[in-house]
Amino acid sequence: MTRLTSTFSLEAQPEVFFSTTATSRAIRRHVAAGEIRHIHGRLYTRNLTTPVEDLTRRRAWDIAAGYFPDAVIVDRTAMELQPSGDEGSIFLCSRSQRIVRLPGLVLNCRRGPGPATGDQPFIGGGLYLSSWHRRLLDNMRPSRTRSGSDRTLSRAEIEEQLETLLLRQGEAALQRTRDEARPVAEEIGAQRELRQLDTLIGTLLGSRDGTLTSRRARATVAGIGWDERRLPLFDALLAELHRFTPVDRPARPDHMGPPFAFFEAYFSNFIEGTEFLVGEAEEIVFHGAMPGERPADAHDVLGTYDVVSDPRLRATVPSDLLSLERLLRTTHARMLSGRPEVSPGEYKTIANRAGNTTFVDPRLVRGTLAEGLKRQLMLPPGFPRAVFAMFLVSEVHPFVDGNGRVARSLANAELSAAGQQRLIIPTVFRDDYLHALRALSRQENAIPLVRALDRAQELCAQIDWADLDQAEEELRRVYAFEAAADAEVAGAILRLPSEI
Repeated sequence: MTRLTSTFSLEAQPEVFFSTTATSRAIRRHVAAGEIRHIHGRLYTRNLTTPVEDLTRRRAWDIAAGYFPDAVIVDRTAMELQPSGDEGSIFLCSRSQRIVRLPGLVLNCRRGPGPATGDQPFIGGGLYLSSWHRRLLDNMRPSRTRSGSDRTLSRAEIEEQLETLLLRQGEAALQRTRDEARPVAEEIGAQRELRQLDTLIGTLLGSRDGTLTSRRARATVAGIGWDERRLPLFDALLAELHRFTPVDRPARPDHMGPPFAFFEAYFSNFIEGTEFLVGEAEEIVFHGAMPGERPADAHDVLGTYDVVSDPRLRATVPSDLLSLERLLRTTHARMLSGRPEVSPGEYKTIANRAGNTTFVDPRLVRGTLAEGLKRQLMLPPGFPRAVFAMFLVSEVHPFVDGNGRVARSLANAELSAAGQQRLIIPTVFRDDYLHALRALSRQENAIPLVRALDRAQELCAQIDWADLDQAEEELRRVYAFEAAADAEVAGAILRLPSEI
């Protein structure tokens, strides 16, 4: 923080400032006039309205630089870059050692080395931010406090920092971190911490037999790590489905025959861009007429029908991770049997995305599925588990292609296993369905998805599926085949038979 000159001008001062011998008399006059507030010691502010605790937190770095010029931001503060705990602790290192307690802020400065190789001037100057390697070494030191925040991160937190680096940048990044930390450790006298860091990185890389504290890091090393960003989405959906009371819509015998399975396969593929006229799809499914110009697309429709019409597979549900994986692989292999280029039945090996959404990293697929399934099995059978299964597979996206079709198949299996009406997402309802998925995926809002699938199930419960032609006629009456854009122009929206 810039020191004041002997010529004191209140208007020229920053929001918080320190007095000097030369300016103390002028400052006292302004305090007496109610134009300045005294905070602590030589620290003042010309802000007369903001609560002092909020002010000191907002100006924490300026205040720290004023008390400890040229100090290095270290320990947990260097990792978090914000005051920690209710007391607002900031941890520093400089030539002096003391603690300054302010309203809303505690400056903990320990004696130690000044700026080292890689440390950078911080923001406007006055402080230095320790390098990534120094941060790791400093935080390898154990710390305990009787009150307030621990000076360093816990071992589990350090493990998760390194695990994140491993997942995002690969093994080479961890190896570079270990190598580049050696000269820094020599410079700041952290050889013991370097040995601990070396063991920890070796354990994460599988070249050492060390012990890991973090459950997440242990899972990653074991090959079942999960995507931490997806857990809040799963929890939001779990909470909403716990609050939601589903309607009892028992499956009728006419819902289990070929007509329903046909339209389930037809619409599930149409959503993904595999578009045929209904008559063309009937020829493919019921007469084996494969169009010469689009054989792969035809196999997609036929493969989906093969899965959803199989009495056993269409009602098989998982009870643990292994059974979920068997179900996923079997379903995908049969659905996509006509597309060897997408490795039917095999998980993706390269990360995939759609628009602005990046799906779960291939290395985290199994663990993220496991975390999701734990929550799915906490829900009642039937509609709640069906919604969760659909979102879980859609959000993880375990395969190169076909994830949406697999997700809807697993959702309907949960409904069938509970004796409930299966559901279809008709073309006219495609955008509503996808917007609902995005609302949960991007905003943690689960309500639209639950409502959308509830309406889709209600539609299917009101249609007579005993006869293929009759079912098609009823679907046309509710605009089911209309593309979303065309339907909007025509004023056609998805309607239930009871609403017409």
